Amino acid sequence: MLNAHQREVDCQGLSCPLPILKTRKAMDELSSGEILRILSTDPGSVNDLTSWSNTTGHILLSSGEEDGIFVYLIQKK
Repeated sequence: MLNAHQREVDCQGLSCPLPILKTRKAMDELSSGEILRILSTDPGSVNDLTSWSNTTGHILLSSGEEDGIFVYLIQKK
């Protein structure tokens, strides 16, 4: 199932650069192909996580907003 994730990082209430730092740390602990779910309330995380995924080669599977919380699924390369 595409939306099944192995780990979740809650970055709600955190501002840049903390969501990226916590995402990077969590991603380092995953194996290739595993999926990380990130929750953030920082509107800047939309651009930050998209750019970070492109730079690192990880795959941004989805991004969206649910009740003011940005939710991302990123698959480790």
